[in-house]
Amino acid sequence: MRFHKTIRTTVAGIEAAHRAKLRSERRELYASLPGGVSQATLDAIGACESGGDPTAVSSDGAYRGKYQFDYGTWASMGGSGDPAAASESEQDYRAALLYAASGSSPWPVCG
Repeated sequence: MRFHKTIRTTVAGIEAAHRAKLRSERRELYASLPGGVSQATLDAIGACESGGDPTAVSSDGAYRGKYQFDYGTWASMGGSGDPAAASESEQDYRAALLYAASGSSPWPVCG
């Protein structure tokens, strides 16, 4: 019994370290914003769109995340899955790509 507990504890530790490494690598990947878009600009848009909440979902479920992406726009910026489930740094990165490509027009009220 003790051996199995030791194995489970060791495996859990290895898995936790691996998840931490992946989070760190993802933060580094999305650390710099494309197109010269400032974080202050993105923060203002995010605050207006969702109150700055990266997990926000519109009442009808169509718009998701800090910048209220729809799935099509999210995918067009290289995102996959649910925008509201992506890390905040990835959402910032994808919003910066969109801003660099289209300016503030994707956010007609908040941009």
